[in-house]
Amino acid sequence: MAIPSGLRDALRPITVVVGHYGAGKTNFSVNLAIDLAAEGAQVTVIDLDVVNPYFRATEQRALLEGHGIGLVAPVFSEAGTSLDVPSLTGRITPTIQDADEGSYVIVDAGGDDVGATALGRFARSIAARDYAMLYVANRFRNLVQDPVDALENLREIEFASHLQATAIVNNSHLKDATTQSAIEQGVEYAEALAELSGLPLVCTTVPSKAAVSRPHAAYVVESYVKNPWE
Repeated sequence: MAIPSGLRDALRPITVVVGHYGAGKTNFSVNLAIDLAAEGAQVTVIDLDVVNPYFRATEQRALLEGHGIGLVAPVFSEAGTSLDVPSLTGRITPTIQDADEGSYVIVDAGGDDVGATALGRFARSIAARDYAMLYVANRFRNLVQDPVDALENLREIEFASHLQATAIVNNSHLKDATTQSAIEQGVEYAEALAELSGLPLVCTTVPSKAAVSRPHAAYVVESYVKNPWE
């Protein structure tokens, strides 16, 4: 799908994706990686979620590699069991250090400040390069439904990761059941968060199958990451 100009301008060779648990970070990261690769860019996704054994970028390995996208995944993350104990691979730092203009490294971090703690291990390498950190906001996730609570979550992530957020991505939708009202509520919420945080709101994601009018800076996404019952 087409990447909105505001989101494109916010991207950097190293683009870190953070947010609250269940905000949709991984699905956003996978969509972004696929769309960048479709344009001919060299893309690598680093799965840095060592907290939640579900809904990780690693689960989309075949999809990503089918689009020519590299994947750096935690060791033991594909052992075929939900009892995995992933450890971080030594490939992460070299991948970050080798990022350059014309290529993208997308870091899909774990949720909240707990997940961002692993990210903090690589903060010095990331901060030494040209990086962006996108905070994925979702009006419909428990505990961050108020922009003030989302801002607190964002600041906790920044503290734990030792990195600064650079932009807001509004991911407030209900997948294919998204209504026009849900989109409007999400935009209002994200605009309030952007004002509170002093960060630009660079896009609003909209599921491709949702029958709604698309707002300004809409980023149409596919639902690649699904619940077990879907």
